Amino acid sequence: MKLPSLSALLDLSWSRVFAVFLKELVQMRRDRPTFAIMIMMPIMQLVLFGYAINTDPRHLPAVIEMREDGPMTRAFLASLQASTFIDIVDIAYTSDEAEAALRSGEATYLISIPEGFERRLIRGERPQILIAADASDPVASSGAISAIERIAQSAFAPEFQGPLNFLARAPPPYEIVVHRRYNPAGVSAFNIVPALLGVILTMTMVMITSIALTRETERGTMENLLATPVRPLEVMIGKTTPYIGVGAIQVAIVLIVAMLLFRIPFTGSFLAFLIAVTLFIFANLMLGYLISTAARTQMQAMQMTFFIFLPSILLSGFMFPFRAMPGWAQAIGEALPITHFLRMVREIVLKGAGLGDVLNDLWPLALILIVLASLALLRFRRTLD
Repeated sequence: MKLPSLSALLDLSWSRVFAVFLKELVQMRRDRPTFAIMIMMPIMQLVLFGYAINTDPRHLPAVIEMREDGPMTRAFLASLQASTFIDIVDIAYTSDEAEAALRSGEATYLISIPEGFERRLIRGERPQILIAADASDPVASSGAISAIERIAQSAFAPEFQGPLNFLARAPPPYEIVVHRRYNPAGVSAFNIVPALLGVILTMTMVMITSIALTRETERGTMENLLATPVRPLEVMIGKTTPYIGVGAIQVAIVLIVAMLLFRIPFTGSFLAFLIAVTLFIFANLMLGYLISTAARTQMQAMQMTFFIFLPSILLSGFMFPFRAMPGWAQAIGEALPITHFLRMVREIVLKGAGLGDVLNDLWPLALILIVLASLALLRFRRTLD
């Protein structure tokens, strides 16, 4: 095959090049959704990575189990409240109440001050301050443990003066004992693998649905379908239902691999897990359906899917501790279906939660599903009827 010569390659008509250039500009101006995503994607990445993502968790919620109320314990609590590492969200006076807060995810730490702590401290018996940490997220749980030890030293130092000066020695006259719950070995796979189920379902359900429905519109077959007596709601149900089976297969694969390969125990209620997965799959299908009503081409549908997928990964607590993010980022995360699903699946799989334990995340997920389905149906009627 004869290659073109250099003179032929350089023999360009700049007027024709300029004409093609103008044609591409016109095409770009007409394809506004793609152009908007190209501009907004780097802006969103800069904002999320620059402001929302924090690898040094602060203001993690803690519940205090109070069995002793004296000047030393009050000084310790005041130091905890003044620190940026711990936010005391509740004072529990029974073990059941404190354990429920830790299991539900309301608290990352349970700090227990035993009865008779100050009396035993003065006697030199070296009493213990017990810290139960939710180690289902090893990054979040390990961040503030060393800080609590420093906080205790600074809190008790003013108290160890005068008659109690003999307590100001090394090692300190108390002991801080840490129990890592739900993942004692701190294995990252225990936190990541169950959450991968939410990431996989989000990526596949949203993308497959949005592209499949946009392909129908692109080929003109959707208009033929709507010419039949089939109603828009019937089209929505019929188009999205087949993908439920795909989601069920993905759920089965992830569970089998998690339990057999990674040795992750399934300790909670399977009924609660089944309800949470079903709602989550439907929410993602409705989100994909909503995208398909806004996208004109399959390329636009894919771009919109990735535009939603990025904050779903970064703001849901999958990669970074949710409580460590600023308030505005947490508000966005609460509006994402995957945020509530990740909490539920971790509580069910690792913490042995039942249906009653996950209701606080189950009803928001159901509400998001209703909103997405309503918007998709209204948008479908407006654009395709």
